[in-house]
Amino acid sequence: MSIESIIADLGARIINLEEPEREISGGYCGDFLSNVISKAPPDSVWFTVMNNQNVAAVQTLADIALTVLCEGVEPDETLKARVKDKGLNMIVTDLPVYEAVKAIE
Repeated sequence: MSIESIIADLGARIINLEEPEREISGGYCGDFLSNVISKAPPDSVWFTVMNNQNVAAVQTLADIALTVLCEGVEPDETLKARVKDKGLNMIVTDLPVYEAVKAIE
């Protein structure tokens, strides 16, 4: 599954998109950042409601291909800047986490 297809399935808004054709190999849902770092598989899609600068650090450390901010949560200005600076893929969906995951299955 590609990032492009996830964006379409979720009707998502793009915050930053550097690698739209990057393939997703798995997924992770969670907001406890140390769990995400240790349990999210590389090249995965991460569903979260966290929206601060730590999200960019976790995405980088865990080699997460795409972060999906759910429930209409918008990134704060620092996170937007970090995502763009680091070349990370991030989108926003209005769907709750559970519904977002179901939408891409």
